[in-house]
Amino acid sequence: MSNGSKKPLEITAMKPSDLAAVLSSAYRRKITEEQVREVAEAGNLLAGDGTINLIQYTAFLAGEVGVGSN
Repeated sequence: MSNGSKKPLEITAMKPSDLAAVLSSAYRRKITEEQVREVAEAGNLLAGDGTINLIQYTAFLAGEVGVGSN
């Protein structure tokens, strides 16, 4: 991915390391691959190929936050 030729993100099938990098950038703090995997495992979000759907991941986190607000 050098010379400015970046592969577009496939948000429905992200490697945990890529998802950690995206989340770290968005939150402007370090999110580790291990943290991403912990959430994905808790929500049963890991696909057979080891990837994670960002939409499902986000929905799971939103549901977890919502559980505590009732």
